[in-house]
Amino acid sequence: MPAYKMPPTPVLKTPRLVLRPVRSKDAPVIQRRFPRWEIVQWLDAKVPWPYPPDGAAAFVAACIEEIARGEKSHWAIVPKSGPADLIGFINLWPDDGISRNQRGFWLDLDFQGQGLMTEAADCVTDYAFRELGWPHLWFSNAHSNHASRRIKEKQGARLVEMMMGRYVGGEASQMVWQLAREEWLARRLQSDAISSAAAEDRTEARRLLSRRL
Repeated sequence: MPAYKMPPTPVLKTPRLVLRPVRSKDAPVIQRRFPRWEIVQWLDAKVPWPYPPDGAAAFVAACIEEIARGEKSHWAIVPKSGPADLIGFINLWPDDGISRNQRGFWLDLDFQGQGLMTEAADCVTDYAFRELGWPHLWFSNAHSNHASRRIKEKQGARLVEMMMGRYVGGEASQMVWQLAREEWLARRLQSDAISSAAAEDRTEARRLLSRRL
């Protein structure tokens, strides 16, 4: 890990989610939600598979130690409405100059396809650029992991290299991406402007409708 030390992992919020630091009591929930082939097959080969009975407890303990040492930030993804426990996980770490990867995530299958992972990824990306002031972020994913690939594309990341990677499911082609701070902030500014204009249009439409009534 680089000399850069991460600040304490903050609580982050999106319209539908709360991202809070992972804690010891999350282990049973992770043990129940995480070990499914559709989730783990495209994760790093270091993930034990078959997943051991104490896999989540060991993972959470390691995460808490990394947070304490300032090496990584680890968040549990908790919906504002629905189950009170976590439904996924996302983390962030500094550029070590070697791995060209600074973020990882997974989401319970029952909650996929609703844009929740994109929402969490956008929130953490915004934190990295606005609060931490990092100049860029590196991402990677297996070429066949289409959902992860789509998140990078929607965020405006640039594909910079194809290489081979080692995953739980075996060796596979790996995509390496980079997202620059300036590009991200410009996209967010444009998105905020569009959202603001749309809100003003809705307000004006309601005003005109009320006058007619």
